[in-house]
Amino acid sequence: MQEQKVILVSPQDDEIGVMEKMEAHQKGLLHRAFSVFIFDKNGRMLLQQRAAEKYHGGLLWTNACCSHPYPGESVEEAAARRLKEELGFNTPLKEIFAFTYKAGVENGLIEHEYDHVFVGEFDGEIKPNNKEVAAVAYHEIEDLALMLKEQPSLFTAWFKLAFPQIEKWWKKNYVAV
Repeated sequence: MQEQKVILVSPQDDEIGVMEKMEAHQKGLLHRAFSVFIFDKNGRMLLQQRAAEKYHGGLLWTNACCSHPYPGESVEEAAARRLKEELGFNTPLKEIFAFTYKAGVENGLIEHEYDHVFVGEFDGEIKPNNKEVAAVAYHEIEDLALMLKEQPSLFTAWFKLAFPQIEKWWKKNYVAV
C-alpha cells in the first residue's frame, strides 16, 4: 500500500512541498487539513467516535470527519470525498473559517495543521465505515459545550480547539426549524 502524502504549507497556507503523512506528524510540520461539521435540520451536531484502530485519537469523539487533501486535490474535493468514505453520504459543504493549531497527540505524534473548516446539513441515513468510525451521535450545541467542559478527555485536540468558533458561527447563522 502506498503511503499517503500530505501538503506542507506556510503559515499563510501556501503550498511548500509534500511529505509522507506519518513523517509530517512525527516532525510536527505544518500541513493542510480540513474538518467537516454536519448539523441536522434541528441544529444538532453530528459527532463521530473514531475507530479504535486509528493511528491516534482512537475512540475519541470528534466532528463528522477530518483528514488531509491529497497533493493536487482541492480542500473542497477532499472534504466531500472523506465525508463519503467515512460516513457514507454526500451533502453540500461550505467553508466558514480556517485556523492553525499545533497539539501533541498519542504515539508521540504532533498535529500541526492549517485546518479548513466546513459545515453542511444532513438528515438522511448515515452508513459509517467501521474501519474509520466506532459510533455516531447527534448532540445539541449546549450539551456539547457542557460535555467539553466536564469531560474534555473524551474529545480530539482539534475538536476542542475548533468548537468555540463553531459554536459562535452556529449562534449567528443557524436557524433551527
